[in-house]
Amino acid sequence: MSPSKKTTKASADAPAEEDFDARLASLEALVAQLEDGGLGLEAAIDKYQEGIGLLKSCHETLGAYKARIEELSEEAGVTLSAIEDPDADAFE
Repeated sequence: MSPSKKTTKASADAPAEEDFDARLASLEALVAQLEDGGLGLEAAIDKYQEGIGLLKSCHETLGAYKARIEELSEEAGVTLSAIEDPDADAFE
């Protein structure tokens, strides 16, 4: 991969990561609001629905990150299980 492609790839990933962090923070705030119990039923249901959407979005992003890690690990000759279990022989 050429340096310009790496730079472009890194630049493209930065907003996605920030977006993920923002969505996760929003989800945490929604959970706190729901746990507080100060919302009416309609508002709580709306917040719950919004939270489900954020949760799905975060799961999709994490799935994409996991696939990317698996791809990079495969290129390096390392299995994901070796990454998850540091005691395993990663470079067999």
